[in-house]
Amino acid sequence: MNAPIPVRTPLPHALAGSTAVLIGGTSGIGLATGALLRSVGARVVLVGRDPERLSNAVARLGSDDVLGVAGDAGDEAVIAGAFDKAGQVDHVFVTAGGMHGAGPVAELSAEEIRATFDARLWPPFVAARIASTRLPAGGSITFTSGSLVVRPMAGMSAGLAVAGGVETLTRALAVELAPARLRVNTVRFGRIDTPLLRQLPGLDSDEAMAKAGATAPLGRVGTPEEAAAAALFVMSNNNVTGQVITVDGGETLV
Repeated sequence: MNAPIPVRTPLPHALAGSTAVLIGGTSGIGLATGALLRSVGARVVLVGRDPERLSNAVARLGSDDVLGVAGDAGDEAVIAGAFDKAGQVDHVFVTAGGMHGAGPVAELSAEEIRATFDARLWPPFVAARIASTRLPAGGSITFTSGSLVVRPMAGMSAGLAVAGGVETLTRALAVELAPARLRVNTVRFGRIDTPLLRQLPGLDSDEAMAKAGATAPLGRVGTPEEAAAAALFVMSNNNVTGQVITVDGGETLV
């Protein structure tokens, strides 16, 4: 029988000296996670499709302990290359995917639906396939989903089906990888003030974002740093696996 998972402090400073691969880490929550990881002394490998944005993100984190790998999150060769470039990898965080597949189900084409699944569900599978054989005991894989999974909106069936699939994948992998003492979790985000959210109609300014957040229980939308802190929590706490951690400012309560 394998030894139990290592005991260590569950506080974020336990991540000092570890290495995290952030897939989709060039903006928003992913980039904020990279900044928080660097603040506690972790090494960071950013994976992003856009070379220019990737270069800017690496420069923004500003350290010799930040590496960049350009390529698609769904390409196994790219993700394997990120692991090779990093050497030792302890944690993986997958935020890649963006917004896809919006529209009434009867109006979505088969190609649009498949593209949604490829963009949002395939990257977690790719990350898990590679990480499962390379992470050490106590390592973690963290995915992301959204609070609309539990409060659906019309016209979001494709995207929400995929997000729900990610949450189910989380629990299945947590059981499958437990003998290797690897942990798998998902952070379910509500509205977070990111460039992605600001692409939506009517949310492209500070004033619009403040107005939208005023109806939330806490009076505003979340910040990328608040969202990123949840990712560090599940990375650092060796007694958390198979969980979906919600960070939504209480929006799913009302």
